Amino acid sequence: MNFKLTIQYDGTDFHGWQMQGDLRTVQGELTRALSLIEGQAVTVNGSGRTDAGVHAEGQVANVTIKREIDGEKLRAAINGNVGKDLRVLEAQTVTDDFHARYSALGKKYVYRIVNGPVISPFWSRYALHEARLLNLEHMKSAAELFLGRHEWTAFSAVQADVEDRTRTITDIDITERKDGRARANIVEITVSADGFLRYMVRAIAGTLLAVGREEIDNQTVRQGIEEGKRSLLMTTAPACGLTLLSVRYE
Repeated sequence: MNFKLTIQYDGTDFHGWQMQGDLRTVQGELTRALSLIEGQAVTVNGSGRTDAGVHAEGQVANVTIKREIDGEKLRAAINGNVGKDLRVLEAQTVTDDFHARYSALGKKYVYRIVNGPVISPFWSRYALHEARLLNLEHMKSAAELFLGRHEWTAFSAVQADVEDRTRTITDIDITERKDGRARANIVEITVSADGFLRYMVRAIAGTLLAVGREEIDNQTVRQGIEEGKRSLLMTTAPACGLTLLSVRYE
């Protein structure tokens, strides 16, 4: 049976999604748990990699197992064999041709910033702290430049393991809300696309933060996108603020 797993995790104490020897990773922990349940080695396919420190509210994976088990029992068995910072929310049977990565049509990420003089310890693992006042109108104006199909060389890792760096951003939204627990404003940069390159959302967030601090302007952002000049842009934002919200399928 082929199972689709919907997963959440706090990425702080993981070395990313992908298995890496003896390092603790999300894929590694799921593979270990499912191999115990199945009684033999299994392959867990993720919708894509997340880097060390990046979180997920709606990561998706699939795994094929021979053992006869329903989704609720499988979910309980996995959650009983992994750390508390990793949970399977749903395990559902799908057709044999479903693949978490190759069947995906798009993804949505959010980058969160606590914009205030102090960051609450309840947010320090899940958001970037920016004490300086951000100009949200400037950020929203610059965000429109990212919409559409572009070649994202300036917004991805130099050593990204891909031949084609062209992706289409279908939606980008910047919102601000007062958070009672943070006792400060939280700015959220939400980005949807047909796919993402390594560091892409963090590079976009870092660039928009620089715009919000009025360190660069729209012309510099446009030039970075059109000419692929990494040197024009600001640093990549830290991993802690990034969360994979959802993966879109038919």
